Amino acid sequence: MRILLVLAHPLEDSFAVAVAKMAKETLVAGGHQVDLLDLYREGFDPRLSEAERRGYFDQPYDTSGVGDIVARLQAADGLILVFPQWWFNFPAILKGFFDRAFAPGIAFSHDAAGGRIVPKLTNIRLFWALTTTGSPWWIVHLYMGNPVRRLLKRGIAAFCGKRLDFRMLTLHDMDRVSEAGRLAHLARVRAALAAL
Repeated sequence: MRILLVLAHPLEDSFAVAVAKMAKETLVAGGHQVDLLDLYREGFDPRLSEAERRGYFDQPYDTSGVGDIVARLQAADGLILVFPQWWFNFPAILKGFFDRAFAPGIAFSHDAAGGRIVPKLTNIRLFWALTTTGSPWWIVHLYMGNPVRRLLKRGIAAFCGKRLDFRMLTLHDMDRVSEAGRLAHLARVRAALAAL
């Protein structure tokens, strides 16, 4: 399987970078092709330009500002996102990745008869998120309703692909977790990826 592994963290010595590195090594060892898209290190601009917004419903949509990323997304069989959750949401750079690369004609199209969204990323069969939260599990799930999972599964994944293998592996309470807890999470992620 060809996996687009998207990393969204500004610090090169972060836990997210360690997760992405381990994920790539595990996937390659399992025979998969991995295309690492490190949004910060590649200098991705998350800002939707005025021209991109004005042309949002143009046919075809102008992808010239993100053509390379769109090509990488369209060449993938699987998408794995590695990111921290900040304020119960995506880092701005990852939100910008969705805003700019998951555009009409690429990730979805509008049904002319009723405006319904029709998935177009049918090449993507696997959609996983490897993430962390600073808050404990109960705050993310019980108090906040796990907004990132809902956005990914019910919104982005459902609107862009069909019959996806969706999975989210999260290390909660990252600000207080021990080294042993971080290693245990890495082992859990490694085992899940090795089973692909």
